[in-house]
Amino acid sequence: MFHQVPQPLCYAEALLQHFASLARAANSDVLLGGLVEACTQLSGCALSQLYLLDDTHTRLTLSAEWQDGLLQSRAEASLPSDYDGEQLLQYCLCQNQVLCLDELDSSLQQIGFLPDAAQAWRSLLCLPLLDEQKCVNGLLLIASRESSNLHGFAGSLGHLGSFVIAQLHMLQRLRASPPEHAPIPVAPPCTSGYGLLGDSAPMRELYQMIGKVLHNPVSVLLIGETGTGKELVARAIHDCGFRRSRPFVVQNCASLPENLLESELFGYRKGAFTGADRDHQGLFDAAHGGTLLLDEIGDMPLALQAKLLRVLQEGEVRPLGCSKTHKVDVRIVAATHCDLHAQVEAGRFREDLFYRLAQFPIELPALRQRDQDILTLARSFAEKASAFLQRDPCRWADSTLEHLASYAFPGNVRELKGLVERAVLLCEGGELLPEHFNLRQDSNTDAHGMHLRERMERVERSLLLDCLRKNHGNQTSAAGELGLPRRTLLYRMQRLNISPADV
Repeated sequence: MFHQVPQPLCYAEALLQHFASLARAANSDVLLGGLVEACTQLSGCALSQLYLLDDTHTRLTLSAEWQDGLLQSRAEASLPSDYDGEQLLQYCLCQNQVLCLDELDSSLQQIGFLPDAAQAWRSLLCLPLLDEQKCVNGLLLIASRESSNLHGFAGSLGHLGSFVIAQLHMLQRLRASPPEHAPIPVAPPCTSGYGLLGDSAPMRELYQMIGKVLHNPVSVLLIGETGTGKELVARAIHDCGFRRSRPFVVQNCASLPENLLESELFGYRKGAFTGADRDHQGLFDAAHGGTLLLDEIGDMPLALQAKLLRVLQEGEVRPLGCSKTHKVDVRIVAATHCDLHAQVEAGRFREDLFYRLAQFPIELPALRQRDQDILTLARSFAEKASAFLQRDPCRWADSTLEHLASYAFPGNVRELKGLVERAVLLCEGGELLPEHFNLRQDSNTDAHGMHLRERMERVERSLLLDCLRKNHGNQTSAAGELGLPRRTLLYRMQRLNISPADV
């Protein structure tokens, strides 16, 4: 570890001293400031920066910076962990790779994260920092104004940074125990949409659950009715996580018979069966390093479930016609609309596989549970359909919005999308009218058993929320548009449990 640094013995002694000093740090500010100071002293560089991921792994924050012998009071800059702006930091964060550049060129590389200086930064070393579970928790960076090879410091500074991460977590645990009977603070839900639409309470809870697994290699089980967007959520987990640059492969387990599904998943060797005239790569190999979505996992035959369990436990696959196994690095995301627990009790699904897949279950809300998102989704689908057809955006009649808001959508978002696209095709006057939508109102009323008053309140709540959002929360403007006195609008908001946070 020390053979590439000058005066290895002196360097090792100084490194041990910094370990001892950081171990005595009594608070997080001293600990993080001591780390960036130690990095500049050990490497001889003028700059050291420490970036940390938050608890949900959705924000990357500049937590400490040391420049030219001083701890900087630079305001914390927080960036989403799936940002595209700073590609160098993104590479280290998402790929878990050390980055060393001997010759920085601002015309070729984006280095906006480095502070402005009279003399340009010439060399850079960026290290991912790992926690006790070997998950990336942040980045440690050093930079020099001279051209030099900093890679020799990667091993020792990486160990020092990981030690500080462990110390930081220990300090946080020591201070996390609240006094007896004290209220436990609730963390606000993540508001990042990960490319999904909707700001209702069920969707905010969904975003928070997605944020928990972005940078953690656990298996995920997506549970939800048909049409709720399970594949979109799986792709969001992949695209915003640390495997984003690797393949995302989808296989519907209900679309193929057992023998074909087995050969598709595991691959086969030439001569394995009649018609196997060449080697065929399976989907586990195709998704190596990335994510494999197994949709409708509840329809997978029992024999294949045993083989899938081995892949999850050992990380190994054996193609058909081959006597040897080989390792694969694949994140499994499974999706189903079935009650897998009931299938386990009925003997149609392996219990051990169920508990392995359900390591982190995420339940997707039905559209009727997030009714305030219906109009937002409908407007978005209409805009996209109009753009695809190269038409001007359609206007929405108020009666049409009432029509949509009062419907329960048994087919969920997929049904809404299809209805809106059909309505845009039928619309000729530039205004979407109720007759453009073919809604099964009769069956919906009986199926869900809602009273007339409940249905009317639901329609009224959706219309008020839509008008308030269109007016950016301005209650006076919204009341004027609705033809109501402001006092009446406030009364209706209170009666329908609409708060400013919902807008």
